[in-house]
Amino acid sequence: MARGLFSRGQEHPTFLTPGWRREKGAIMFLKHKPSGDLIEVLDLESLFDPFRTEVRGRFHAGEEMPEPAGFRKAEMIFLSGEHLPRCWVDPHYKER
Repeated sequence: MARGLFSRGQEHPTFLTPGWRREKGAIMFLKHKPSGDLIEVLDLESLFDPFRTEVRGRFHAGEEMPEPAGFRKAEMIFLSGEHLPRCWVDPHYKER
């Protein structure tokens, strides 16, 4: 059974499962478009909520782990270069 999205210790991402919110090891990395640096998303619920325009995360660049900060979803993409799904960023995605 899939353990969660980007669970620690797994080589490949897996599908979300009903218990993903309780999974302590579930993490996701996205790319910050303006800088090209990796961002560890700390609040997956905010990421998936189309009514939230920012998510908490922290940069993964350099030697020291920075403090968490707010990042605009509009400035984030998947590591592959793909945009975030419309259902994560547009509250009216079903109307179009």
